[in-house]
Amino acid sequence: MQLFPQMISATLGIAEKQIIHTLSLLEEGATIPFISRYRKEMTGGLDEVQIEDIRNQYEKLTEIKKRKETILKTLHEQGTLTTELKRRIEETWNATQLEDIYLPYKPKRKTRAEMARQKGLQPLATLILLQRETNPEHQARNYVKGEVADVAQALQGAQDIIAEQVSEDEQARNVLRSVFGRQATLVAKVVKGKEEEAAKFRDYFDFSTSLKRCSSHRLLAIRRGEAEGLLKVSVQVPDEECVERLERLFVRNRQACGKIVAEAVEDAYKRLLKPSIDTEFAALSKEKADDEAIRVFAANLRQLLLAAPLGQKRILAIDPGFRTGCKVVCLDAQGNLLHNENIYPHPPVNKRSEAASRLRKMVEAYRTEAIAIGNGTASRETEQFITSQSFDRKVEVYVVSEQGASVYSASPVAREEFPDYDVTVRGAVSIGRRLMDPLAELVKIDPKSIGVGQYQHDVNQGKLRKALDQTVENCVNLVGVNLNTASRHLLTYVSGLGPQLAQNIVDYRSENGPFRTRKELMKVPRMGAKAFEQCAGFLRIPEGEYPLDRTAVHPESYAIVEKMAKDKGCTLEELISDKTLRDSLRLEEYVTATVGLPTLKDIMKELEKPGRDPRQQIKVFEFDPNIRTLEDLREGMVVPGIVGNITNFGAFVDIGIKENGLIHLSQLADRYITDPSEVVSIHQHVLVKITGIDQTRKRIQLSMVGVEQNT
Repeated sequence: MQLFPQMISATLGIAEKQIIHTLSLLEEGATIPFISRYRKEMTGGLDEVQIEDIRNQYEKLTEIKKRKETILKTLHEQGTLTTELKRRIEETWNATQLEDIYLPYKPKRKTRAEMARQKGLQPLATLILLQRETNPEHQARNYVKGEVADVAQALQGAQDIIAEQVSEDEQARNVLRSVFGRQATLVAKVVKGKEEEAAKFRDYFDFSTSLKRCSSHRLLAIRRGEAEGLLKVSVQVPDEECVERLERLFVRNRQACGKIVAEAVEDAYKRLLKPSIDTEFAALSKEKADDEAIRVFAANLRQLLLAAPLGQKRILAIDPGFRTGCKVVCLDAQGNLLHNENIYPHPPVNKRSEAASRLRKMVEAYRTEAIAIGNGTASRETEQFITSQSFDRKVEVYVVSEQGASVYSASPVAREEFPDYDVTVRGAVSIGRRLMDPLAELVKIDPKSIGVGQYQHDVNQGKLRKALDQTVENCVNLVGVNLNTASRHLLTYVSGLGPQLAQNIVDYRSENGPFRTRKELMKVPRMGAKAFEQCAGFLRIPEGEYPLDRTAVHPESYAIVEKMAKDKGCTLEELISDKTLRDSLRLEEYVTATVGLPTLKDIMKELEKPGRDPRQQIKVFEFDPNIRTLEDLREGMVVPGIVGNITNFGAFVDIGIKENGLIHLSQLADRYITDPSEVVSIHQHVLVKITGIDQTRKRIQLSMVGVEQNT
């Protein structure tokens, strides 16, 4: 629609031309990663976030357009659609205003006002609302007939009609919205008799705050307490002020009719308007809180998916435990399971010597290069046991997050991969593979189960799923995928593929062996030209026959790079390996109608580091060996930790004991910040000072202010 780009431009502050081109690409079926990476000339260099914002705004306006069409159709069928009404509906693009315009005409259930109208009392209500009649009782006698038994019933019916009209009046609703927006207070109290059961909501037992200033995590916590029947929640506004402001709109005098209208206004406020606006503001505040929580979750998920990989190394992975022992698996450099067994180095079994001997034999037999230990129960004890051993080679030890591993191990995906092994083996394999490549392993798990957000089960699940899926897709395509080793699950998220094409690629690979060139993708069943265009640049063939197939250079640009090599009288391999040759190119000479400097500069960056992985290098981390339990902590201690989760009120840090500590937003830096992500990221290694210990509630307060960080 012609109007949409203009409106989106005004909302997002992006040029209308950029929006038109972006919407055109989306309409053609291009994905967000493809557009942001390979269509910079068309979009003016918009990034993934901006493109997603454009898409979301377009979808929102499209929904309003559909709603307007439905409303116009309904009004036309009712015979109530006037020229002025049609004009107002067509001109508004505010969803709330649209519903306000429609409200008086909306088909109603059997309300008190509707029943009064059916008794023929609308003319009396209109007469009273004009407030010119000095004796409304006298006029009401004319309506005492049929179902209207007496004058009192007639006046009551008229008052009900006036109350509904007041509640449906646009100006009246906006007056109340103004008061709610400025003065609404969110109040929460514990349900009497449920104090013990509601202990986790103790902060909200007697809580009150401005609704507009209530942070998303507080609002979601309060609403969860309400949903569980543990908190009684209300939104309070100054009732007298609201009634007075409404009376100014409708009450013209204090004579008999004016008094009836005043009573109707008060009834409208208490019975109809206040509950309606209350519900509206509750929904709006919940939506705002949801959006913020989803933003935090998506940002954390992105950091988790882009965590530093160890790469293709031979891994010994351990899912630690006490009574049931430690499940050990040995993986080759491709993540294939070679061996599994249990060892029992901890109480109550205490076969420490036997466990040490078996461990050394496994490291030697399977030429282990690194050991991955899950960070759950018995993790610290297992780490100390491992690091106390001597092996026949240098073996680095890493502690790996187990979050979501149990979900994966019991999933259909895991059963399909390892039909002959139980959940403990699958979980240990997942821990090992996460060390090799977190992204490739975590895509197999529902993002909600990875647990890197706040109140993810309380927010709008449709919005959450959409945001997280887009985040996974963006991350997969940012890193790129090895066409010959990627799993079906990883391929599913590659731009332009999806589940069916991903499966077809895996099947083709099984039947025909590794892909030798990107062109060979066109032989995959159902791989059309459009799908190839979308996916090819993100699929790498590290051992491929053609040099550019190893890079992120899109096949549509191969001819440009080949011309560069020809102009320099060298091969593609020489151009890629020789910086002097590349630096001598004048990029302006290769600009065409469709390829501009942004794409050419991207090509040069890619040739400089072909197939480069944008993720950082992994680092070995060690907890303080003197800290095992909460009782070992003392205020003022400075200890190492790993950031495990980020919320909009701070960051949770694993310091090597069961309980994670919290660095509040105000304690992350010695300057004012509004977002913890300005300072910390998921899996970041930090030094923190212990500033508070609550033994009863098992809470640890941490600070980074004044603590010098290791670089």
